[in-house]
Order: sequence, then structure tokens, then C-alpha cells
Amino acid sequence: MAALKWLTPRRQSATQRSVEAGEAAAAAAEAALATKPAKPRPEDTAPGAAPEAAPGGKPEEVPFPVSGDPRAAAFFDLDNTVMQGAAIFHFARGLYKRHFFDTQDLLRFAWQQAYFRMAGAEDPEHMQDARDSALSIVKGHRVEELMSIGEEIYDEYIAGKIWPGTRALAQAHLDAGQRVWLVTAAPIETATIIARRLGLTGALGTVAESVDGVYTGRLVGEPLHGPAKAEAVRALAMSEDLDLSRCAAYSDSHNDIPILSLVGHPYAINPDSRLRKHARAEGWRLRDYRTGRKAARVGIPAAAGMGALAGGAAAAVAISRRRK
Repeated sequence: MAALKWLTPRRQSATQRSVEAGEAAAAAAEAALATKPAKPRPEDTAPGAAPEAAPGGKPEEVPFPVSGDPRAAAFFDLDNTVMQGAAIFHFARGLYKRHFFDTQDLLRFAWQQAYFRMAGAEDPEHMQDARDSALSIVKGHRVEELMSIGEEIYDEYIAGKIWPGTRALAQAHLDAGQRVWLVTAAPIETATIIARRLGLTGALGTVAESVDGVYTGRLVGEPLHGPAKAEAVRALAMSEDLDLSRCAAYSDSHNDIPILSLVGHPYAINPDSRLRKHARAEGWRLRDYRTGRKAARVGIPAAAGMGALAGGAAAAVAISRRRK
């Protein structure tokens, strides 16, 4: 069982050395940006006007996030962006500890978590298998029971997995008076607990069907993944009167290019190789809070840009669940 030591909770998984290396990579990125002009953005200047020049003759960067803008908000992916690893796997660890499933299921979850850590990216088929496993485990249990256990699991496994750098970014938006949502394929119950513990506005997530407060083992609609996230955010923006060109989105995965492309301020956080390549081509900002060795492989970032893309469905389900 030595190979399964990751199942026991650790006080601090994101070590100080890891955090410092990530911040160093971010600092190097900003230094690189200072040597070349950023892509001009329409919202930064009045029509027909040139960007304001700083004393050194370079365009002055507009402060971000902007304080006191009620139509601006931020949307954060969860897995590998706000936290290290995948929330659903840590949830499974907690359920195993509470004898919700047997050793065979445990080994499958162990392999899925190890694969996720090594790959550092989401594989749709792999994530589908994990999702099916989780649904089968919670079938027949009460929603209230799982929410209570989820609070305990956050303290045991997830609190120590939160990236301090990403949390600081979310806090910057909150301090500016903006609203901040988690937008994730993870179960809405898990996402809601994490959002509340971090002091965020709320969460959009995948909804498991329940009848009379008991899980049926099926989903309501489709998982909130890829293009469906962008559609959910677009619907939320309409509901909350947000201007997406003023909003920011943060993710580690190329699967979230649709939501990143939807906002005026996209950020690649701990990006996989495909997102890094796309972000560099589009001039998006980048942050990496992983170890120095892994951060070096993802390269140096560029500045911010914007675009527009939407797709998928499931927004109505996610938003209606959020309001209940």
C-alpha cells in the first residue's frame, strides 16, 4: 500500500518552494512583457486615440482589475487552476475513507488521480470514466449527507491543494468590488463548498440528478465542460448584466479556450501545452504556480487579448441550480 500514500491527507502540498518558483516565473514573464509593447485593446483607449505614454515613451498599462466596475466579474476554472489536481478525485479519497466503496474502486481512482497528475491535462474519455465512477458511488445517498461530508473533505484534502497565487488573483477581483465565480465540470455541490470556503460569489458546475433529496446516479443535462462552460457564462452574464469584454477568465486547459475567448481578459494558469501555444499566439497573459522545472517547460507569457466564441448547452441547468 506504500504506492497509495497520496491517499493520506498532508498539511501542505503546495510547498513554499513551489510557490516561490511560480511567482518567479510570473515575475520573469512581466519583465519580458516590459521589453515589448502589449497588443492594444479597444477597451483600453477611446476610439481613434493612441494609448497613453509613460515617461519612458512606452504605453502605460491600464490597472487591472478595475475597481468599482459593477459590470465586470471573473470566472475561474477549478482543477489545476484554483487547486492542484482534480477535485473529484480528492472527493473520492474522502469517500473511501468513509467506506463508500471498496478497494477495487479505490485502485481505479488511484490510477485516475496519478494519470491526471502526470498528464497535467484533461482527457475527455478519462474524465468521463471518473465521472461515471463517482455517480455510481453517490447513487442512493442523500444530498444533505454528501454536502456535510464534502465540508469535511475540503478540510482534509482540498484546503492544502489551493494554489496561493491563483487565490490571490481571485482576491484581487473581490477587493476591486467584482464578483467571482468558479466554473467547473466538478459536481456543483463540491464547487459550491470550495467557492464558499474561498469567499467567492458562487459556482457553476455539473449537476447530479436527485429525487426527493436522493441521488439517482444520473446527470441533469451534460457535464459543464468545454464549450458548455462558455455558454453557461454567457447566460450568467445576461442574467447578472455583466459586460464580458470587461470580465476575466482563468484556466489551465485547452478545453477552456471557448470561455477564455469569450472575455476581454483571458489568463492561462498552469497551462497545458496546447493552451500555452494558443495563449502565446493570442497574446494572453500567463501565470504558472507549479515547480520551477515544470514552469520552465511551459515558457514565457505574452500580454492580454480578446476574442469571442461560444457553444454548448447546460447554462440554464447550472444557473438554476446555483439559485436554489
